[in-house]
Amino acid sequence: MSFVPEQGKMLSKEEIKKIIKEENVRFIRLQFVDINGTVKNMAVPSEQIDKVLNNECMLDGSSIKGFRSIETSDMCFYPDLSTFSLLPWRENKELGTSVARIICDIYNPDGTPFEGCPRANLKRVIKEASDLGYVLNVGPEAEFFLFNKDEYGNPTLETHDDSGYYDVAPNDKGESVRAKMVETLKKMGFEIEASHHEVAAGQHEIDFKYADALTTADNVVSFKYAVRSVASMNGLHATFMPKPVFGINGSGMHCNVSLFKNGKNAFYDANAPFQLSNEAMNVIGALLINVRSFAAITNPIVNSYKRLVPGYEAPVYLAWSLANRSALIRVPAKRGNATRVELRSPDPSCNPYLAFAVILTVAIEGIKQNITPPKQTEENIYNMTPVEREEKGIVSLPGSLEEALWEFKRNPLIKKALGEHIYNEFLLAKEKEWDDYRTKVSEWEIENYL
Repeated sequence: MSFVPEQGKMLSKEEIKKIIKEENVRFIRLQFVDINGTVKNMAVPSEQIDKVLNNECMLDGSSIKGFRSIETSDMCFYPDLSTFSLLPWRENKELGTSVARIICDIYNPDGTPFEGCPRANLKRVIKEASDLGYVLNVGPEAEFFLFNKDEYGNPTLETHDDSGYYDVAPNDKGESVRAKMVETLKKMGFEIEASHHEVAAGQHEIDFKYADALTTADNVVSFKYAVRSVASMNGLHATFMPKPVFGINGSGMHCNVSLFKNGKNAFYDANAPFQLSNEAMNVIGALLINVRSFAAITNPIVNSYKRLVPGYEAPVYLAWSLANRSALIRVPAKRGNATRVELRSPDPSCNPYLAFAVILTVAIEGIKQNITPPKQTEENIYNMTPVEREEKGIVSLPGSLEEALWEFKRNPLIKKALGEHIYNEFLLAKEKEWDDYRTKVSEWEIENYL
């Protein structure tokens, strides 16, 4: 396999056909996500490449969560040619064949973007911000666990190692697997900045370079897809579940965000306090005001709120700081074009297209309304008493998906970010999910009450 894509570079139809021939590509996977961010695809033989490139491949949207009803189910794949990539784990060296993928937007038969496509919706929000001169860049830090499998190939809750933060081999048994993941991602065009063992046993992190919001959302989806595939090939199960094991740290996806305008970082002002521009302060203020409302998007599953509890380094408290990692929002020390705001609440179970659409919408609204944040908090919030937090006006994130959905429904800005179709379908699905969880009898109840 010799072709390595350059992220963000739009390939021509002729270039893609040439790569397919040179790499002996047998199948092309037309990839997209549903409202939960779950990767879906349709495999097309490479002989059908002209049909793919001319937007002639169709799907039944009635069977995809959050898409269309059976009466209006015909939909079309519109491939983004800049996302063409080979799948390294599907290379057959003996036969000399390979498999490719292209990330697609979903369109209506009349040639208009489908309002329920998370990727198309993010592009809509990006266009609105671009009209005001702003580009959102995002650098995510997605953590994950590696678990052993049982004799039948099913995942267990037995972590792959018992190591801790920044440990090395032989204690860190995941070192070699992470190396394979890094090599796989590099072949897909990722620029990997670092990889290491995280705090909890069996927990890992691989960091890749920031990019614009759309590219980063594509990268998050591809990253999770690749990590799971490489883990499986090595007899392990990789999960991005926020809190798979009680009593140890959960997995987050801290998002480092910045707005650029006219090619320069709009968050940096050399003459302002902390060298943070008015726009940076507006965004911090807007995130703090709205984060409880968009928690259902950035922390979208029942299990998300098992991570967001005090005691495990989780960002529970609504405050911002320059260095203090107990606050929800932190401003890392670098300035200039590296000036950024780190939102620490999102977890890797979220749909990145929806999460970034909401963050960008809130950020732009903060600038429009000139929202200013409260004074930063540099004290360890974890050590404060409830009374001390109340005196400082520090409240908490929602404590459950139910509470998050209640906040979600109260804020019209979230509906604006998602569009009416996604908003309604997401709410319907999540209320059903909460009701299903609420009515189940758990092992804890059996142990304590039977």
